[in-house]
Amino acid sequence: MSRVKLLMVLTENETLVGPRDLRGLVDVAVTAEAAGIDGVMLSEHVLLGSDSAAVGEMVNVRDYAAPGNQSPSYAWPSSIVLLSAIAQATSTLRLVAGAIIAPLRHPLLLAKELGTLDLLSDGRLVVLPTVSWSKDEYAALGVPFAERGRILDEQLEVLAKAWGPYPLRHEGTYFSFGDVWLEPGASRPEGPTLWFGGQGMHPPLVRRLARYGHGLNPFGPLTDDDLALLAEGMRAEGRDIGELEMVGGIRGVFHGHDDLADLDQALESLPSQLAQGCTTICFKPAMFIDHVSELDALCRELVAKADAIAAAHSPSQT
Repeated sequence: MSRVKLLMVLTENETLVGPRDLRGLVDVAVTAEAAGIDGVMLSEHVLLGSDSAAVGEMVNVRDYAAPGNQSPSYAWPSSIVLLSAIAQATSTLRLVAGAIIAPLRHPLLLAKELGTLDLLSDGRLVVLPTVSWSKDEYAALGVPFAERGRILDEQLEVLAKAWGPYPLRHEGTYFSFGDVWLEPGASRPEGPTLWFGGQGMHPPLVRRLARYGHGLNPFGPLTDDDLALLAEGMRAEGRDIGELEMVGGIRGVFHGHDDLADLDQALESLPSQLAQGCTTICFKPAMFIDHVSELDALCRELVAKADAIAAAHSPSQT
Protein backbone atom coordinates (compact mmCIF):
# COMPACT_ATOMS: atom_id res chain seq x y z
CA MET A 1 0.00 0.00 0.00
CA SER A 2 1.40 3.35 -1.05
CA ARG A 3 1.11 6.24 1.38
CA VAL A 4 -1.27 9.05 0.59
CA LYS A 5 0.65 12.19 -0.31
CA LEU A 6 -0.71 15.18 1.56
CA LEU A 7 -0.54 18.65 0.04
CA MET A 8 -1.11 21.63 2.32
CA VAL A 9 -2.85 24.67 0.85
CA LEU A 10 -0.62 27.46 2.14
CA THR A 11 -2.52 30.50 0.93
CA GLU A 12 -5.94 31.36 2.43
CA ASN A 13 -4.89 30.66 6.03
CA GLU A 14 -5.23 34.17 7.43
CA THR A 15 -6.89 32.94 10.64
CA LEU A 16 -3.57 31.19 11.42
CA VAL A 17 -1.02 33.58 9.91
CA GLY A 18 -1.58 37.27 9.28
CA PRO A 19 -1.88 38.32 5.62
CA ARG A 20 1.38 40.30 5.77
CA ASP A 21 3.33 37.72 7.79
CA LEU A 22 5.01 35.95 4.89
CA ARG A 23 7.84 34.68 7.09
CA GLY A 24 5.13 33.03 9.14
CA LEU A 25 3.98 31.13 6.05
CA VAL A 26 7.55 29.96 5.48
CA ASP A 27 7.56 28.68 9.07
CA VAL A 28 4.28 26.85 8.39
CA ALA A 29 5.92 25.11 5.42
CA VAL A 30 8.90 24.06 7.56
CA THR A 31 6.54 22.63 10.19
CA ALA A 32 4.60 20.75 7.51
CA GLU A 33 7.74 19.17 6.10
CA ALA A 34 8.89 17.99 9.54
CA ALA A 35 5.45 16.45 10.19
CA GLY A 36 5.48 14.32 7.04
CA ILE A 37 3.50 16.51 4.63
CA ASP A 38 4.54 15.97 1.01
CA GLY A 39 4.11 19.49 -0.34
CA VAL A 40 2.65 22.96 -0.03
CA MET A 41 0.50 24.69 -2.63
CA LEU A 42 0.04 28.40 -3.29
CA SER A 43 -2.51 29.98 -5.58
CA GLU A 44 -2.30 33.53 -6.90
CA HIS A 45 -3.88 36.69 -8.12
CA VAL A 46 -1.86 39.68 -9.25
CA LEU A 47 -4.71 41.93 -8.12
CA LEU A 48 -8.44 41.84 -7.43
CA GLY A 49 -11.28 44.10 -8.53
CA SER A 50 -14.94 44.37 -7.62
CA ASP A 51 -15.84 41.17 -9.49
CA SER A 52 -13.96 39.20 -6.83
CA ALA A 53 -17.10 39.40 -4.64
CA ALA A 54 -19.66 39.02 -7.44
CA VAL A 55 -21.46 36.08 -5.81
CA GLY A 56 -21.03 37.32 -2.25
CA GLU A 57 -18.18 36.79 0.17
CA MET A 58 -17.74 33.38 1.77
CA VAL A 59 -19.67 32.89 5.00
CA ASN A 60 -16.67 31.47 6.83
CA VAL A 61 -13.24 32.80 5.83
CA ARG A 62 -11.79 29.37 6.69
CA ASP A 63 -13.47 27.95 3.59
CA TYR A 64 -11.84 27.85 0.15
CA ALA A 65 -11.60 31.03 -1.88
CA ALA A 66 -13.40 30.55 -5.19
CA PRO A 67 -14.43 32.67 -8.19
CA GLY A 68 -16.44 35.64 -6.97
CA ASN A 69 -16.57 34.82 -3.23
CA GLN A 70 -13.83 37.02 -1.77
CA SER A 71 -13.22 40.63 -0.85
CA PRO A 72 -11.13 42.73 -3.28
CA SER A 73 -8.80 43.33 -0.33
CA TYR A 74 -8.08 39.60 0.09
CA ALA A 75 -4.30 39.10 0.25
CA TRP A 76 -2.56 37.07 -2.47
CA PRO A 77 1.25 37.31 -2.18
CA SER A 78 3.42 36.43 -5.16
CA SER A 79 3.52 32.65 -5.14
CA ILE A 80 6.79 32.45 -7.10
CA VAL A 81 8.61 34.78 -4.72
CA LEU A 82 7.18 33.10 -1.62
CA LEU A 83 7.98 29.61 -2.92
CA SER A 84 11.56 30.74 -3.48
CA ALA A 85 11.86 31.52 0.22
CA ILE A 86 10.28 28.17 1.11
CA ALA A 87 12.69 26.39 -1.23
CA GLN A 88 15.63 27.67 0.80
CA ALA A 89 14.05 26.74 4.15
CA THR A 90 13.12 23.15 3.20
CA SER A 91 14.78 20.20 1.49
CA THR A 92 12.14 17.60 0.53
CA LEU A 93 8.85 19.51 0.41
CA ARG A 94 7.27 19.74 -3.04
CA LEU A 95 6.51 23.31 -4.05
CA VAL A 96 3.26 23.56 -5.97
CA ALA A 97 2.53 26.81 -7.76
CA GLY A 98 -1.09 25.80 -7.86
CA ALA A 99 -2.62 28.51 -10.01
CA ILE A 100 -0.13 30.43 -12.12
CA ILE A 101 -2.27 32.77 -14.25
CA ALA A 102 -0.04 32.39 -17.28
CA PRO A 103 -1.76 34.76 -19.77
CA LEU A 104 -0.90 37.71 -17.52
CA ARG A 105 2.82 37.18 -18.25
CA HIS A 106 5.06 36.88 -21.28
CA PRO A 107 5.95 33.17 -21.58
CA LEU A 108 9.70 33.83 -21.71
CA LEU A 109 9.57 35.83 -18.49
CA LEU A 110 7.42 33.13 -16.92
CA ALA A 111 9.86 30.44 -18.03
CA LYS A 112 12.78 32.38 -16.57
CA GLU A 113 11.03 32.72 -13.18
CA LEU A 114 9.89 29.10 -13.07
CA GLY A 115 13.22 27.71 -14.22
CA THR A 116 15.08 29.71 -11.59
CA LEU A 117 12.74 28.50 -8.84
CA ASP A 118 13.05 24.93 -10.09
CA LEU A 119 16.84 25.17 -9.87
CA LEU A 120 16.70 26.70 -6.40
CA SER A 121 14.55 23.81 -5.19
CA ASP A 122 16.52 21.03 -6.93
CA GLY A 123 13.55 20.08 -9.09
CA ARG A 124 10.82 20.18 -6.43
CA LEU A 125 8.64 22.64 -8.34
CA VAL A 126 5.19 21.73 -9.67
CA VAL A 127 3.35 24.30 -11.80
CA LEU A 128 -0.35 24.50 -12.61
CA PRO A 129 -0.80 27.03 -15.44
CA THR A 130 -4.34 28.35 -15.63
CA VAL A 131 -6.45 31.14 -17.13
CA SER A 132 -8.40 32.02 -13.95
CA TRP A 133 -11.71 33.91 -13.87
CA SER A 134 -11.45 37.63 -13.04
CA LYS A 135 -12.28 40.01 -15.89
CA ASP A 136 -11.19 42.93 -13.71
CA GLU A 137 -7.74 41.41 -13.26
CA TYR A 138 -7.25 40.97 -17.01
CA ALA A 139 -8.57 44.44 -17.80
CA ALA A 140 -6.21 46.11 -15.32
CA LEU A 141 -3.22 44.36 -16.90
CA GLY A 142 -4.33 44.98 -20.48
CA VAL A 143 -4.78 41.33 -21.47
CA PRO A 144 -7.89 40.33 -23.48
CA PHE A 145 -10.01 38.15 -21.20
CA ALA A 146 -11.90 36.44 -24.02
CA GLU A 147 -8.63 35.24 -25.57
CA ARG A 148 -7.04 33.89 -22.41
CA GLY A 149 -7.48 30.23 -23.36
CA ARG A 150 -5.82 30.69 -26.75
CA ILE A 151 -3.05 32.68 -25.14
CA LEU A 152 -2.41 29.89 -22.64
CA ASP A 153 -2.28 27.28 -25.39
CA GLU A 154 0.42 29.23 -27.21
CA GLN A 155 2.29 29.83 -23.97
CA LEU A 156 2.37 26.09 -23.33
CA GLU A 157 4.01 25.65 -26.74
CA VAL A 158 6.67 28.16 -25.72
CA LEU A 159 7.19 26.58 -22.29
CA ALA A 160 7.69 23.19 -23.91
CA LYS A 161 10.60 24.68 -25.88
CA ALA A 162 11.94 26.88 -23.10
CA TRP A 163 14.28 24.36 -21.49
CA GLY A 164 16.42 23.79 -24.56
CA PRO A 165 18.18 22.96 -26.69
CA TYR A 166 19.10 26.59 -27.37
CA PRO A 167 18.71 28.78 -29.25
CA LEU A 168 14.94 28.58 -29.38
CA ARG A 169 12.49 30.42 -31.58
CA HIS A 170 8.75 30.77 -31.92
CA GLU A 171 6.37 32.28 -34.45
CA GLY A 172 2.82 32.54 -33.19
CA THR A 173 -0.30 34.64 -32.95
CA TYR A 174 0.57 36.26 -29.64
CA PHE A 175 4.33 35.75 -29.28
CA SER A 176 7.14 35.74 -31.80
CA PHE A 177 10.88 35.62 -31.21
CA GLY A 178 13.91 33.88 -32.63
CA ASP A 179 17.37 32.67 -31.63
CA VAL A 180 17.20 33.31 -27.89
CA TRP A 181 18.91 31.55 -25.01
CA LEU A 182 17.14 31.13 -21.66
CA GLU A 183 20.00 30.00 -19.48
CA PRO A 184 20.41 28.54 -16.92
CA GLY A 185 17.19 26.69 -17.74
CA ALA A 186 15.49 24.44 -15.19
CA SER A 187 16.58 21.62 -12.91
CA ARG A 188 15.52 18.88 -15.31
CA PRO A 189 15.92 18.85 -19.10
CA GLU A 190 12.13 18.71 -19.53
CA GLY A 191 11.44 21.56 -17.12
CA PRO A 192 9.18 21.66 -14.06
CA THR A 193 6.35 19.19 -13.53
CA LEU A 194 3.05 20.50 -14.96
CA TRP A 195 -0.39 19.91 -13.51
CA PHE A 196 -3.67 21.18 -14.89
CA GLY A 197 -7.07 21.64 -13.29
CA GLY A 198 -10.13 23.79 -12.98
CA GLN A 199 -13.84 23.31 -12.56
CA GLY A 200 -15.10 20.23 -14.40
CA MET A 201 -13.62 18.47 -17.40
CA HIS A 202 -13.76 20.21 -20.78
CA PRO A 203 -12.01 19.71 -24.15
CA PRO A 204 -9.26 22.36 -23.67
CA LEU A 205 -8.36 20.86 -20.29
CA VAL A 206 -8.24 17.36 -21.75
CA ARG A 207 -6.03 18.57 -24.60
CA ARG A 208 -3.60 20.33 -22.27
CA LEU A 209 -3.37 17.36 -19.94
CA ALA A 210 -2.82 14.93 -22.79
CA ARG A 211 -0.09 17.02 -24.44
CA TYR A 212 1.77 18.46 -21.48
CA GLY A 213 0.36 17.22 -18.19
CA HIS A 214 1.87 15.18 -15.40
CA GLY A 215 -1.03 15.60 -12.99
CA LEU A 216 -4.70 16.55 -12.66
CA ASN A 217 -5.81 18.81 -9.81
CA PRO A 218 -9.50 19.67 -10.30
CA PHE A 219 -11.49 22.15 -8.25
CA GLY A 220 -14.20 19.82 -6.96
CA PRO A 221 -15.04 16.15 -7.62
CA LEU A 222 -14.90 14.48 -11.01
CA THR A 223 -17.50 12.11 -12.42
CA ASP A 224 -16.85 8.79 -14.12
CA ASP A 225 -17.79 10.49 -17.40
CA ASP A 226 -15.12 13.14 -16.76
CA LEU A 227 -12.48 10.46 -16.26
CA ALA A 228 -13.62 8.55 -19.34
CA LEU A 229 -13.29 11.71 -21.44
CA LEU A 230 -9.80 12.28 -20.08
CA ALA A 231 -8.77 8.68 -20.71
CA GLU A 232 -9.93 8.97 -24.33
CA GLY A 233 -7.96 12.19 -24.79
CA MET A 234 -4.83 10.64 -23.31
CA ARG A 235 -5.10 7.65 -25.63
CA ALA A 236 -5.39 9.99 -28.62
CA GLU A 237 -1.95 11.38 -27.68
CA GLY A 238 -0.48 7.90 -27.20
CA ARG A 239 -0.58 8.18 -23.42
CA ASP A 240 -2.39 6.44 -20.59
CA ILE A 241 -4.41 8.13 -17.86
CA GLY A 242 -2.37 6.11 -15.37
CA GLU A 243 0.60 8.40 -16.15
CA LEU A 244 -1.14 11.30 -14.41
CA GLU A 245 -0.86 12.05 -10.72
CA MET A 246 -4.47 12.38 -9.58
CA VAL A 247 -4.99 15.05 -6.93
CA GLY A 248 -8.05 15.20 -4.70
CA GLY A 249 -8.86 17.07 -1.54
CA ILE A 250 -10.77 17.15 1.71
CA ARG A 251 -13.07 20.03 2.57
CA GLY A 252 -14.52 21.02 5.90
CA VAL A 253 -18.19 21.69 6.54
CA PHE A 254 -19.05 24.96 8.30
CA HIS A 255 -22.25 25.94 10.05
CA GLY A 256 -21.38 29.49 11.09
CA HIS A 257 -19.12 32.39 10.27
CA ASP A 258 -16.26 31.38 12.60
CA ASP A 259 -16.60 27.72 13.50
CA LEU A 260 -14.04 25.00 12.83
CA ALA A 261 -14.68 21.97 10.64
CA ASP A 262 -14.47 18.38 11.84
CA LEU A 263 -11.46 16.54 10.39
CA ASP A 264 -13.01 13.08 10.58
CA GLN A 265 -16.09 14.30 8.73
CA ALA A 266 -13.89 15.82 6.03
CA LEU A 267 -12.01 12.53 5.68
CA GLU A 268 -15.23 10.64 4.90
CA SER A 269 -14.75 11.50 1.22
CA LEU A 270 -11.26 10.01 1.11
CA PRO A 271 -12.16 6.36 0.30
CA SER A 272 -14.13 7.33 -2.81
CA GLN A 273 -11.31 9.58 -3.98
CA LEU A 274 -8.77 6.78 -3.52
CA ALA A 275 -11.07 4.50 -5.51
CA GLN A 276 -11.01 7.04 -8.36
CA GLY A 277 -7.22 6.87 -8.42
CA CYS A 278 -6.27 9.87 -6.31
CA THR A 279 -2.87 9.48 -4.67
CA THR A 280 -2.40 13.08 -3.49
CA ILE A 281 -4.87 14.91 -1.25
CA CYS A 282 -5.03 18.65 -0.58
CA PHE A 283 -6.06 20.12 2.74
CA LYS A 284 -6.29 23.61 4.21
CA PRO A 285 -5.19 23.66 7.86
CA ALA A 286 -7.20 26.74 8.88
CA MET A 287 -10.37 24.70 8.36
CA PHE A 288 -9.53 22.48 11.33
CA ILE A 289 -7.45 24.48 13.84
CA ASP A 290 -7.58 28.01 15.17
CA HIS A 291 -3.95 28.58 16.17
CA VAL A 292 -0.68 27.92 14.34
CA SER A 293 0.68 26.20 17.48
CA GLU A 294 -1.71 23.32 16.69
CA LEU A 295 -0.36 22.81 13.18
CA ASP A 296 2.23 20.12 13.91
CA ALA A 297 -0.32 17.98 15.75
CA LEU A 298 -2.89 18.42 12.97
CA CYS A 299 -0.40 17.39 10.29
CA ARG A 300 0.70 14.30 12.19
CA GLU A 301 -2.91 13.31 12.91
CA LEU A 302 -3.85 13.75 9.27
CA VAL A 303 -0.87 11.70 8.05
CA ALA A 304 -1.77 8.85 10.40
CA LYS A 305 -5.48 8.87 9.58
CA ALA A 306 -4.97 9.15 5.81
CA ASP A 307 -2.53 6.25 5.87
CA ALA A 308 -4.96 4.16 7.93
CA ILE A 309 -7.82 4.86 5.52
CA ALA A 310 -5.62 4.03 2.54
CA ALA A 311 -4.54 0.76 4.16
CA ALA A 312 -8.13 -0.21 4.94
CA HIS A 313 -9.20 0.41 1.35
CA SER A 314 -6.18 -1.04 -0.45
CA PRO A 315 -6.89 -3.95 -2.87
CA SER A 316 -5.25 -6.44 -0.50
CA GLN A 317 -7.74 -5.48 2.20
CA THR A 318 -10.90 -5.76 0.09
